[in-house]
Amino acid sequence: MSDFDERRMINGEMFEKMVLGGASNLLANVKTVNDLNVFPIPDGDTGENMYLTMRGGVDGLSGHEGESLGEKASAVAQGMLLSARGNSGVILSQLFYGLAEGLQGLETATLYQFSEALKQGVKCAYGAVIHPVEGTILTVAREGLEHACLAYREDMELKEFFTSYLQEMKISLENTPNLLAVLKEAGVIDSGGAGLVYIAEGVYNAICGVEVGEELAISSASSTKALDFSKFNADTVMEFGYCTEALLQLQHAKTVIDDFSVQGLIDFLETVGDSIVAVKTGTVVKVHVHTMEPWKVLQHCQQFGEFLTVKIENMTLQHNESVKEEKTEIKRPRASRRKYATVAVAAGEGLTRMFLDMGADYVVSGGQTNNPSAEEFSKAFYEVNADYIFVLPNNGNVVLAAKQAAELYADSKVIVIESKSIGEGYSALSMLDYSPESAEEIAENMKESMQGTLTGMVARAVRDASLNGIEIRKDGYMGFTDHTMLVFESTKLQAACALADKLSLAEKEFFIAVYNQQVTEEEKAAFNAYVAETYPNVELYEIEGGQDVYDFLFIVE
Repeated sequence: MSDFDERRMINGEMFEKMVLGGASNLLANVKTVNDLNVFPIPDGDTGENMYLTMRGGVDGLSGHEGESLGEKASAVAQGMLLSARGNSGVILSQLFYGLAEGLQGLETATLYQFSEALKQGVKCAYGAVIHPVEGTILTVAREGLEHACLAYREDMELKEFFTSYLQEMKISLENTPNLLAVLKEAGVIDSGGAGLVYIAEGVYNAICGVEVGEELAISSASSTKALDFSKFNADTVMEFGYCTEALLQLQHAKTVIDDFSVQGLIDFLETVGDSIVAVKTGTVVKVHVHTMEPWKVLQHCQQFGEFLTVKIENMTLQHNESVKEEKTEIKRPRASRRKYATVAVAAGEGLTRMFLDMGADYVVSGGQTNNPSAEEFSKAFYEVNADYIFVLPNNGNVVLAAKQAAELYADSKVIVIESKSIGEGYSALSMLDYSPESAEEIAENMKESMQGTLTGMVARAVRDASLNGIEIRKDGYMGFTDHTMLVFESTKLQAACALADKLSLAEKEFFIAVYNQQVTEEEKAAFNAYVAETYPNVELYEIEGGQDVYDFLFIVE
């Protein structure tokens, strides 16, 4: 007779239901989380980032029916680590990674064992942030668990524990504005913490036996649109090959896991395809390759272990369906191995071209509303093919994903330069010089060149707010730099001129104005005339950036 008690213990099947429940409830509340923006600009993406991260964990569960709790937790963590995007998404992936570490090797877990594993998750999440800030998702995760564990009893059932856990998380979430002044000023609770509470609600519902609705399955299907198979028929020529992905569980019976060479696997994959990613975390290897012969990839990998998941997609068919929807991604062909390379992040074709012309070897498409995942960074690292890779995230919400990818990538020494704006990335590239003797010196020079650079932004307000003493009204235009609100005007042109005044242009020699598609030719001409008349000693450089969210983007050195 089994000793498993479903009221007080968790097995692999229950854990899968908990993960699905959490992801489903988060999906249902993505917009609510997105709207919890400190700045009332149309770039709320915390909910989307957290869901896509969670979705990676759900996809990692494929093919795990009937397996142990520890194996299921590991599969979820692996999927989330590579899918993580945005600061909240990376922290969420670390919560699950630590949880998986705490559950490693367990067929089932008692409530006490599971709570201890949750503590390991909180520890990993805090460890992922160099300077943890309270009043964020970290606080909600920690305080909710601490208070729930204080109420723990040996005879406690799952429902009772998770009732307390969820209740304490909600209390912590409501208190976040008292810990973080910027939240109080904006009149919102922390968005990442809110996302975590929605996940916890979904987990609690699963424990109570609530079935996951169809929304999660629908979302999965919509993320890969239904393909028209008539586009690939008996006369079609295979042109683009197969996108082949797998999670490989290394097996002691097949290889010495500690000695397994990711570079050796990459060397093989290069003989059969390109766009290669091979990342080892613990005893699991994530494999991605574009190849005409997917069977060779599977045959080679199975020498070392067994597959947790496998996905093979016809890219010729996908290409025919998605040509009009491709993101801007401009890169150079994979280079021969070299000593140094630089990867930057930018949104819009104009900014992408500018960074490539300045010396970046690969530009990852991303920024506001489109934070790239750790896996997208890994692909970029593979393409640039260098001993040392410098990374310019150019957005504060992209830094953690870049760092997580750097830790997962084994084939190069990846150095993340914590540029938090397009302006800082521009300044770093403008002084890029590989002649110093060490990578550390090059990195320090790039960091030093960013000092004193300002990035000004003009964007439409999506709600009323009061920030930095400035009253903001919906559908007007704000001008700000970094995290400081500076001006508010009724039109984008008025806001651009007022922001230029706030940036002390009279003390500068030149500055760069980057326009998006919403700025008309008349507005560009008027802004140019305003700068010429008001600041005759300043040289204005204008770029058609194509960026989202920000109508005007200023770089001032």
